[in-house]
Amino acid sequence: MSSVSAVHRPGAVLADLLPASRTRDAVLVLGGAALTGLAAQIAIPVPGSPVPVTAQTFAALLVGTALGARRGFLALALYAVAGVLGMPWFSEGQSGAAMASFGYIPGMMIAALVVGTLARRGADRSPLRTAGAMLLGNVIIYATGVPYLAYSAHLDASAAIAAGLTPFILGDLLKTALATGALPTAWKLIGRNQD
Repeated sequence: MSSVSAVHRPGAVLADLLPASRTRDAVLVLGGAALTGLAAQIAIPVPGSPVPVTAQTFAALLVGTALGARRGFLALALYAVAGVLGMPWFSEGQSGAAMASFGYIPGMMIAALVVGTLARRGADRSPLRTAGAMLLGNVIIYATGVPYLAYSAHLDASAAIAAGLTPFILGDLLKTALATGALPTAWKLIGRNQD
């Protein structure tokens, strides 16, 4: 499929604009995992919380949206497996599954799958739909991360929410605003260049 037809075809994601091949898909999956690992290193400690503010969730949601459900999920799964096996690319250069913030990582895998599915339905082509997809992705990440944090750090529900959700809401709204501007704009620019 040409990039021109991908721009105008419903069901396409940004990655579909590249010439199709298994090599392309492998490079996109590896690149998505690496981007997430690099973004995890942008970390700001949060006083009173074992979970830092990172660019990791933003990268995971962008990877899912840009690559689509299958490739996005595989990229985040690769990121997770490599990190568990010792690659020091979880937040703050950590690896393994013992850290209190590990529960957010399976959430990122599921979120990439969901936002990738929504992107195939056009959720990345308008600001309002992009915002909805990003917010849903964040909810999914918290739905696995906060309970795991409560379990692993022996916190009750309110303490886990205070340590693993509340300090991050403003940052996630900012990340959502960035995606809301970037993704639909990318489609508009690509469409303009193809016409």
